[in-house]
Amino acid sequence: MDGLQWHIIPLAFLLDWLLGDPPFLPHPVRWMGKAISNLESPFRKISRSLLLNGAVFSVFLVVAIFVLTALMLEAAQAVHPMLRTVLEILLIYYAISIRSLESSAMAVSDALNKEGLSSAREKVSHIVGRDTESLDNTGIAGGAVESVAENLVDGVISPLLYACIGGAPLAMAFKMINTLDSMIGYKNEKYEQFGKVAARLDDLANYLPARLSIPVISIAAQLLSGKGMSAFKTAVSEGTNHTSPNAGYPEAAFAGALEVKLNGPNIYGGKLVEKPFVGIRFNRPEVFHIKKACDLMMLSAFLWFILVWLVNILLIAST
Repeated sequence: MDGLQWHIIPLAFLLDWLLGDPPFLPHPVRWMGKAISNLESPFRKISRSLLLNGAVFSVFLVVAIFVLTALMLEAAQAVHPMLRTVLEILLIYYAISIRSLESSAMAVSDALNKEGLSSAREKVSHIVGRDTESLDNTGIAGGAVESVAENLVDGVISPLLYACIGGAPLAMAFKMINTLDSMIGYKNEKYEQFGKVAARLDDLANYLPARLSIPVISIAAQLLSGKGMSAFKTAVSEGTNHTSPNAGYPEAAFAGALEVKLNGPNIYGGKLVEKPFVGIRFNRPEVFHIKKACDLMMLSAFLWFILVWLVNILLIAST
């Protein structure tokens, strides 16, 4: 990252904090989703091995978005350095999702408080992968809190880290990995083989950020409620109690910070899937915990931004 870049991450962060993701604006992640949908079928036919086909598909798209983003920035630089700066700010802004995560979770809270179970189930279905038709208030609240915790890593910590390391190209490459995982990284008949590499890439990309989230969430919890040690201890002792190698750490940290029990068995695709609990010594969450989770997420995001920005400044100063 060159000397002009010291202000790019804070401006991108500020844009997301203030604006979120307005639905009327074009969004690169939606374009990524369309590319995945349109290209999946031809890539499935490359060879007889769905595992190989899926690997080629996933790697191709990740490399393609990295190269395309880098070329766009170079073209913008050739026109005017300020155009490159503006473009990089916008791309990193699109890579993070703080305000939209809060808005989606609070929509669930508002539905539970004002509109009833049917509306709340519909709202929470947008942010969780489980079946929501039979969820009660506790199940809906738990799903929202878990989504906020996990997406703190996917939507804030990871993209900001990769933006600091490799600018917009690496941030966009991460978003492609994350989008691939959300679309084809399933353990079902259709994607068990084809989506395996996409899922493993997502695990790898989030491996370090998920673990770095523990001290950040713990500090935020200490500042908000004095529960920093509970967050840290729960994350360290129960972070592996999850089917994902990464999601358990932020979720366990949130469980300790909010003193709630998260995860456990849920229905996916009509089938009961047994999952371990985190925060096993606490009670199940209630509606008000959604707002507390959002507050914790927002402060954690801000603390992480400050840390990443300081590291970015040090990297610039050392070049």
